Amino acid sequence: MAPMLQRFVSPGKGNGLRATTAIKSGKLLFSSEPLASCVSAKVAKHVCHRCFARHETLLRCSQCKMARYCNITCQKQAWSDHKRECKCLRSILPRIPTDSVRLAARLIFALMNPAKTASEELYSFHEHESHLSSMSKQKKQGLSQLASMLEMYLQQEVPELTLEMTSALPQPLDLIAKVTCNCFTISDGELQEIGVGLYPSLSLLNHDCRPNCVMVFEGTKLHLRAVRDIKPAEELTISYIETLSLTEERQKQLEDQYHFTCHCQKCDSQDTDRLMQSGEQTTWLKLKEALPKLEEMKAASDWQSLRESCTRLLSTEGADVPDENLYKLRLTDMALDCAVHLAQWEEATKHGERTLPVYRLYYPDPHPVHGVQLMRVAKLQHYLERIQDALDTFKQAFEILKITHGIDHHLVSDLLVKMEECRLEMNR
Repeated sequence: MAPMLQRFVSPGKGNGLRATTAIKSGKLLFSSEPLASCVSAKVAKHVCHRCFARHETLLRCSQCKMARYCNITCQKQAWSDHKRECKCLRSILPRIPTDSVRLAARLIFALMNPAKTASEELYSFHEHESHLSSMSKQKKQGLSQLASMLEMYLQQEVPELTLEMTSALPQPLDLIAKVTCNCFTISDGELQEIGVGLYPSLSLLNHDCRPNCVMVFEGTKLHLRAVRDIKPAEELTISYIETLSLTEERQKQLEDQYHFTCHCQKCDSQDTDRLMQSGEQTTWLKLKEALPKLEEMKAASDWQSLRESCTRLLSTEGADVPDENLYKLRLTDMALDCAVHLAQWEEATKHGERTLPVYRLYYPDPHPVHGVQLMRVAKLQHYLERIQDALDTFKQAFEILKITHGIDHHLVSDLLVKMEECRLEMNR
């Protein structure tokens, strides 16, 4: 861990990380490879299980039929981690374990190989909290089922799992609880979930709904960057969840998943709740009530039906609701997704441009979500040959992403190429 960071006891929170020196916005604070990671089952067919790159077609492991790779090189590099997992997957075909069970198994294999864990400096997996004592009976039952699945999954590779669980290997239930409470969602350049991983030292970071740091990924490598200037001895914070939601919803998610009540300034002041619920309640409630059904359509990739529903709602109830209303924003984002999937570029651009002032309002600090949305809209403007608009929007995206991702990140490199294309086209 870099000397500019220091482990400490954060009042009311337990362990934490703080700055030992003044830190400027955009500073790369720490980079880490995971102790264990795995591709999410829902994208397993299109994400390389070694480098986590997305591809439409991938080589498939001939034995377990699940793991997929970019090429022979990725497959060979993955074999040392995959060979034990492969045997476990074959033993329970055609069933596929949950992501948390597969991650827990990979963690066990890593913990049985001490050389692989030597790089963790400030916080070991053994120090992680399981929070079992504060969980509801129902949640413990759910975790117990996952622990049983883990034991069954590992029968071929670690037959006497409970006997193997020494000080180096926690008991199955304790291990599953630690994994579910401390794993990070690994995302791609578009901030879409592609996997889960464990980064023990970075689990020291506490939550804030308006954090001073963000995490972005390159493959499985996690980068921690400051998004505001940080003073010496100031605690470093990240957001454990997507913060674009009401205080009550954020606090419930944090309590259910991470077992604490958030008392950050944003939660205590509830300063954005009134804005998120702006407009006539009886009108925007209709949008809120429609969202679960629309999410089902999106999950089923029923883009045409979803587009029709979004268009109808936005032109009726949505017409009388301000753009900054949370539920109208979600609906507009969904309409944008539909239009992109159906190649309705003019329509997609219109929806995307409508969201940008609202994103700017809700993400006052540099934030990856805001930067990626700007880049997405700029690409649409460029496709429609609105070159000056595209260049202006790309520039706004660059000002954010150079801080959140860093100038060397592949997403920023792609952005710079796009900006140069716009300049050349304007000169022509």
